[in-house]
Amino acid sequence: MTESANLYMANPRITVLGVNPGRPPFRIVELDGEVVGEARELVDVLEVAAQAGVVVHDVDDPDLVRWVGGDKFTWKPNASTEPKGSNRPKEVTEPN
Repeated sequence: MTESANLYMANPRITVLGVNPGRPPFRIVELDGEVVGEARELVDVLEVAAQAGVVVHDVDDPDLVRWVGGDKFTWKPNASTEPKGSNRPKEVTEPN
């Protein structure tokens, strides 16, 4: 028997895509491959799913929820995804 015979690929109903920079940042939520809403925090994912008739008991269940570009704790964009010219404070160096 080969290793590929044991490979299991989940096909979750809910996909939470990576963080989009915005004010406030958000993540797009898909249900069965269709965009159904935006989430700014974990509770929003649960609410969007519930509105679509899907009850989520465990957001860590890979058979139900797929997290792309971060896990359930990732709600801020990383530096590489922020738009150029953003209003993030920059370090100030004083001349010597």
